[in-house]
Amino acid sequence: MTNPSALNPQSSTASKSAADLKTNGAAWTPTSWTTKPIKQDAVYEDRKKVEKSLAKLQHLPPIVTPTEIANLKASLRDVALGKAFLLQGGDCAELFDYCNEKVIESKIKLLLQMSLVLIWGANKPIVRIARMAGQYAKPRSSPTEIVDGKEIPSFRGDILNGFALDERALDPERLVAAYFHSSSTLNFIRAAIGSGLADLHRPLDWGLGHVRDPELQEKYSKTVVSITDSLNFMKTVGADTASKALETVDIYTSHEGLLLEYEQSLTRLLKDPAPPGSYGVSEKKSWYNTSAHFVWIGDRTRQIDGAHIEFFRGIENPIGVKIGPTTSSSDLLALLRTLNPSVEVGKITLITRYGASKVRKLLPEHIRTVEESEYARSVVWQCDPMHGNTRSTSTGIKTRQFSDILSELQEVMAIHKEEGSYLGGVHLELTGDAVTECTGGSEGLCDDDLSLNYTSFCDPRLNEKQALELAFLIAGNLRDTTTKPTS
Repeated sequence: MTNPSALNPQSSTASKSAADLKTNGAAWTPTSWTTKPIKQDAVYEDRKKVEKSLAKLQHLPPIVTPTEIANLKASLRDVALGKAFLLQGGDCAELFDYCNEKVIESKIKLLLQMSLVLIWGANKPIVRIARMAGQYAKPRSSPTEIVDGKEIPSFRGDILNGFALDERALDPERLVAAYFHSSSTLNFIRAAIGSGLADLHRPLDWGLGHVRDPELQEKYSKTVVSITDSLNFMKTVGADTASKALETVDIYTSHEGLLLEYEQSLTRLLKDPAPPGSYGVSEKKSWYNTSAHFVWIGDRTRQIDGAHIEFFRGIENPIGVKIGPTTSSSDLLALLRTLNPSVEVGKITLITRYGASKVRKLLPEHIRTVEESEYARSVVWQCDPMHGNTRSTSTGIKTRQFSDILSELQEVMAIHKEEGSYLGGVHLELTGDAVTECTGGSEGLCDDDLSLNYTSFCDPRLNEKQALELAFLIAGNLRDTTTKPTS
């Protein structure tokens, strides 16, 4: 294990800082996770090269800012209170090659299309978080795999190694490459939005990519016409349709915070943003993970006494936690009390992923555990209908059935309605490309079709058509369900 003070020079002053945290009497610093047991650790052959890369990362500027993080937290607070809805989506494992204008734009346009449909359905603001600009690490069930009778390291994401068989050795230089690919991706997103890509006056400019289905085209066009009519009415009565709120949107970035040395190197002690309406400058400082606006803890790394929970409990960012069949009710409360002891509303997003066959049995108890505790109406409940529904075909190809994804999502919506809680969002693995990775949907893709355009190096993703279909189904459910916001 690396010397903690060498990984983060700011940590040497942490014990004297007002930003130090304590939970059950234990002080937190950006390096305190190194004293805990860790899962999914990366073990490199040359430690000196690792330290060189980490030193470079510590010297580089933040990728995101405290103000952006604070703005997202405020939006997620509204989601937790039932006043907004969260759409989070993107690749399972982002590749460095995806740092490309067409690839980035296709995913951004898809998120914009889906959010437009959800605005129509929910009649609420939509908070958009992309699984982009940093989703380069993936947990694996085994560090090695057998290929052609030979045991080699598993592909663990571009931040660690390459998919090509001759690139499977962990490469420390990829840590710095991940930073620059993340920065470039986010820079293009900001530039595209700043140039009017998200202007609500021109929603047809987003197009429908490869989707040629007449029924889906008609649904989308009707939604656009409805919004255009509303804008024309506002203009007629003299409302300000030139408002900046109609010309741009916020799209935040996210990834699984798996590789803690990377996350720690980009965690900085920075001044908190001044409160809204204040003209002063805040002197209070907090620890911000500047690698992304939103980071989450995966199903394989949420051990209450583990390194990942220890690291995450000290950062100011909003945090996601994957919750599944192996999560006990006692662990769920322990996680909340460790990660959010002050019960900050919207700080924690619980990303539930059970599988269509298990959700009815498991979700109600988890909801009651949280909503009958001090954390009632404080978390964001988000449904991930993807990960619990992965299966392999007879030829060993990983896929997901669209009907299973939809079934879990419908069950989650129904259960939250029965329990009186609020489903605040969805978490989807998707792409704007015409891939054939998930079966079913109106296209009727079957197992034999997967080979037509299966490009994912990890888990299967919804294509644009399937993602839009799902958005319309969610919107229809939201439109039929009236949920009173919590004040």
